[in-house]
Amino acid sequence: MAHLMAGQWLLLLMWMAECAQSRATRARTELLNVCMDAKHHKEKPGPEDKLHDQCSPWKTNACCSTNTSQEAHKDISYLYRFNWNHCGTMTPECKRHFIQDTCLYECSPNLGPWIQQVDQSWRKERILDVPLCKEDCVLWWEDCKSSFTCKSNWHKGWNWTSGKEWVEWDRHLKVQGRWSCSRYVKIWDFEVGITRDSVRHSDSQSSIIYIGHNECPVGASCHPFTFYFPTPAVLCEKIWSHSYKLSNYSRGSGRCIQMWFDPAQGNPNEEVARFYAEVMSGAGLREAWLLVCSLSLVLFWVLS
Repeated sequence: MAHLMAGQWLLLLMWMAECAQSRATRARTELLNVCMDAKHHKEKPGPEDKLHDQCSPWKTNACCSTNTSQEAHKDISYLYRFNWNHCGTMTPECKRHFIQDTCLYECSPNLGPWIQQVDQSWRKERILDVPLCKEDCVLWWEDCKSSFTCKSNWHKGWNWTSGKEWVEWDRHLKVQGRWSCSRYVKIWDFEVGITRDSVRHSDSQSSIIYIGHNECPVGASCHPFTFYFPTPAVLCEKIWSHSYKLSNYSRGSGRCIQMWFDPAQGNPNEEVARFYAEVMSGAGLREAWLLVCSLSLVLFWVLS
């Protein structure tokens, strides 16, 4: 009887070990070559031959569309209606880093190890603590030192009440998740849910639509970037609510995500994502094996 029980326990332990290995492999795969479930991302990455300018390094495999890449280069684009010039004109040297940041966020399929679920109206997932290569963060900070801002966290706390317009829209014009609305000959696309002060009519609805952009909150003063971001680490880690963290590793190390890279040399972030996916799945595998070992000790104690 004891030997029969021992055999059954042994089979159970072997099954648990196999399951642990399978889960680790599946977890590692699910972290690679994926797109976030967010506002403008594609469901799956794929080729986009006509990605615009600074977003073009991702054209062989991208989570962004050509249109998104074009909008990423515009001031107050339809992507997020974000005004880079909220404290005067941002220098071109500084703005190029924010464009590149947007391209990385919208286009990269190599951020899977850092994707986290969130409960937000405009996205279901975000990135958290992506290890940004040291040079990318330092150059971003250096090139923005002479530009001005009024906040250290650009994710929230802005005044969005600028640019109210009265429009009338037909409730039956919903196309691909957006309502097309027109006033005379001017056309806007706006996300469902940002209407205000609605007044229902028989077959249409008049609403105040916020089609403006972010402005500094009341009482916030404009200062050079170094006032709100005294170090490169503060800039990279605080500006988007810890989407990034400053890495001690350098470009080409295979241990940090590069915002800038030469596509002719391949995408170095693929190797980085694989490394961290292995680390994360390995941590889960170690936990599973600890459980197996613990049960083995219990089995030994019972049968001894």
